[in-house]
Amino acid sequence: MNKPPPSAVALVYQAGDAAPKVVAKGKGLIAEEIIARAQANGVFVHESKELVALLMQVDLDENIPPNLYRAVAELLAWLYRIENGQNNTPIPPTQL
Repeated sequence: MNKPPPSAVALVYQAGDAAPKVVAKGKGLIAEEIIARAQANGVFVHESKELVALLMQVDLDENIPPNLYRAVAELLAWLYRIENGQNNTPIPPTQL
């Protein structure tokens, strides 16, 4: 049985933005390159097939839809704690 090709979505969020924005997405080799570039630049890579599947439906350079705000906000809050030395906090479950 063949394993489906990986999928990846890259988000960017900066203070003042209305919502996180999809800046890259792809499957197969493109997904592998997105992941490799993120890791090479010290960007956290979170694995959630369900969240990626939903984010793959968002057009490039578009904000994520309101129905994904909570799941992405929980992930960003967790990442913020990790980056500020509070790394004993377990990764949040993605609640979709």
